[in-house]
Amino acid sequence: MKIYDELKWRGLIKDISSPELEEKLNNGGMTFYIGTDPTGDSLHIGHFSSFLISKRLKEAGHNPILLVGGGTALIGDPKPDSERPIISKEEVAHNFACLKKQAEDIFGFEVVNNYDWIKDIYAIDFLRDYGKYFNINYMLNKDIVKRRLDDGITYTEFSYMLLQALDFLHLYETRNCVMQVAGQDQWGNITAGIELIRKKLNKEAYAFTMPLLTRSDGVKFGKSNGKAIWLDINKTSAYEMYQFFVNSEDDKVIDYLKFLTFLSKEEIEKLEYSNNNEPHLRLAHKALAREVITFLHGEKAYESAVKIAETFFKGDIRDLTYEELKQGVSDLEKTEIESGLTLIDALVQVGACKSKREARDLISGSSISVNGEKVTDIEFKLNKEDAFNKELSIIKKGKKFYFALSFKD
Repeated sequence: MKIYDELKWRGLIKDISSPELEEKLNNGGMTFYIGTDPTGDSLHIGHFSSFLISKRLKEAGHNPILLVGGGTALIGDPKPDSERPIISKEEVAHNFACLKKQAEDIFGFEVVNNYDWIKDIYAIDFLRDYGKYFNINYMLNKDIVKRRLDDGITYTEFSYMLLQALDFLHLYETRNCVMQVAGQDQWGNITAGIELIRKKLNKEAYAFTMPLLTRSDGVKFGKSNGKAIWLDINKTSAYEMYQFFVNSEDDKVIDYLKFLTFLSKEEIEKLEYSNNNEPHLRLAHKALAREVITFLHGEKAYESAVKIAETFFKGDIRDLTYEELKQGVSDLEKTEIESGLTLIDALVQVGACKSKREARDLISGSSISVNGEKVTDIEFKLNKEDAFNKELSIIKKGKKFYFALSFKD
């Protein structure tokens, strides 16, 4: 399957700048860039969806450049509903360094920083050399600007598209970068760059956008929408990522397989059949988790995540290492208690029981485990010395409800 057809089948092309781009994509040989601003110190799963395009195009014979916008991050891309908070130069520099290393480690491609060519431009030169090519009416018609006009948009945000257009022009002139790829919410900024290249250089540039990775309700994955799934394993463990994908919505999991994996059309179609006809097996969800985690963190991290999940579901938590145990309860709210607290009081305090009477009944009925062992003694106390690593105790109620406790100093 040619690269254009594969991208279309995967649902990875939303807007395309010109019909001739299909042939150019299939022929290979184009230098292109895809970028993000360093507003955080780690990429997240939304970035992963976009940046995988670089690898797909690389394998089709194109040359990728990853741009981490240390300059544009100081301005802030306009959000649909509000202005982004300004972050300090020091924070942007720190975030750039983190994202550069992460992108190089994961994808192995060259990373550039637009701060390098933006920082020395004087305001008068900026207006004379770039601003004169942009008609205000043209800018006002951009979707992201129109959506903000009623509530107001600052000149800083309004100018963002000029800076992104400048990036495209700079890379076109210095690196023969003829194409930009981005999420669909960047279409207005991308076409501004194409227009600037056409007007200033009388040259043709190209672009396409991909749909944003979203949940069924249309909310995109990102750090500002719910809990982010970070690519940094120290921010989102392999187990947390495994749980996220295994619990993906059934009606979205095939889309995620197309967006986030390199599984073939035939492999994904088999998983789609299973998802439709034997959903209880969750083969598509497990394949998604396996492919993404293995790509990002390696096979050992994936195997550890599966071990933790299976142990908490039907195994003995004493078989886990302390680090695996901490991953397994990372999503649980941890209750801090005094060493020596009775199990009855602890059950009420963590919300496992509504009353001490209910707690006594559950203990007597062999429905409570502490640190992997059944407890039937209603006088049982939780002591720091008996906790995992003398730090963490875990109560299990019934077959699947867990509660995590830490101890006060």
